[in-house]
Amino acid sequence: MSEEQFDACLDLMRRLAPPSTSANLARLVQIVGPSLEEELYSAVDQPLQASKCVATGKEYLKCDYNRDGKSYRSPWSDQYDPPIVDGTHPSERLRKLEIAANEAFDVYRELYYDGGISSVYLWDTDEKGVFAGVVLIKKAIGASTDGTGGESGAWDSIHVVEVQERGRVATYKLTSTVILNILHGGHPAAGELNLSGNLTRQAEQDLPVDDFAAHVRNIGRIIEDMELKMRNSLHEIYFGKTKDIANDLRNVQSLAEARKQANIQAELRPYIVQVYFTVCIVTAGGKDFADLFFSQSSSYALHSLPPGRQTRFLRPSVAGHIEDSAAA
Repeated sequence: MSEEQFDACLDLMRRLAPPSTSANLARLVQIVGPSLEEELYSAVDQPLQASKCVATGKEYLKCDYNRDGKSYRSPWSDQYDPPIVDGTHPSERLRKLEIAANEAFDVYRELYYDGGISSVYLWDTDEKGVFAGVVLIKKAIGASTDGTGGESGAWDSIHVVEVQERGRVATYKLTSTVILNILHGGHPAAGELNLSGNLTRQAEQDLPVDDFAAHVRNIGRIIEDMELKMRNSLHEIYFGKTKDIANDLRNVQSLAEARKQANIQAELRPYIVQVYFTVCIVTAGGKDFADLFFSQSSSYALHSLPPGRQTRFLRPSVAGHIEDSAAA
């Protein structure tokens, strides 16, 4: 029964409004009880929440991957807030790589997003030679406070990567999710536009590893390529489709211009060049080959032959007219 409830919860979350994912998930957990709480929070991607590290004062992002109970681990100090005694921490070797990855992606975020917050978390797995991690990036803009409406939105990138080391080569399995939320409106004359959704893609790639620190470079390269692809895809799906729908709903062209354009098209239509294949039809003293030609393609133009002509050729011409000539 728990598996059926879990599938039903995921199906319900897919049908609810994306901007209210966190609130809807919390209500859903209250309904189904604590038995499915961990599974639901792990399976449902939520917009990232920011917090401030108590030890360093730097901001970091909270997610299910740095959560232990009700506490969240800071990537800058490796401490939990609120503090706990037996919290999960990466190994010393992996912690050094985590520090280097946070510094690298902090530069990446500043160059690509011109602000925002980024966090990288790494953890050990039970399988030998395999570790995993997540790269989080959030960029948000706020709405205006002057009562005239405005824009607000957020871009959340969640990149989960699994690394399997095999000597001088490592296999990287990446699962990337982008959560996009854009709200424009508040002005009585303009109305309100809410554009929200998420996109998930996966990739796998083998890259050379000279030393353990090379994982930062390889992970960064894979994530950079994936984000570029997803950004282009979102631009086509979200913004391109929304623009097409808006253009269909509201025609900015005047009626006079539309009529003028229709008249020009009507004038040019007879002068369109139509190309016909040359067809030879024998009608006197033998079998009519017209059926053979016209049964193969509907693009052939049938031209009736006057009495007394044995053959007649159809030639390409301009303005849609067929010129014919008699054979000797």
